[in-house]
Amino acid sequence: MKTTELRELTVAELQKKAAELRRELLTLRIQRANQQLKNLLKIREVRRAIARVLTIIKQKGDK
Repeated sequence: MKTTELRELTVAELQKKAAELRRELLTLRIQRANQQLKNLLKIREVRRAIARVLTIIKQKGDK
């Protein structure tokens, strides 16, 4: 998701999105450990998406 789309979500929805991304990251790490993951850059993309969501949550909490 783009940051503009994420900023439109509520904090609860953002927390749910962060949990989904963490689950996805876990499955990607398991696939990498079993040598089933073809695109290793996907892990980096998901980690950055998690950071993006957490940053927006923090910004909304400060207001």
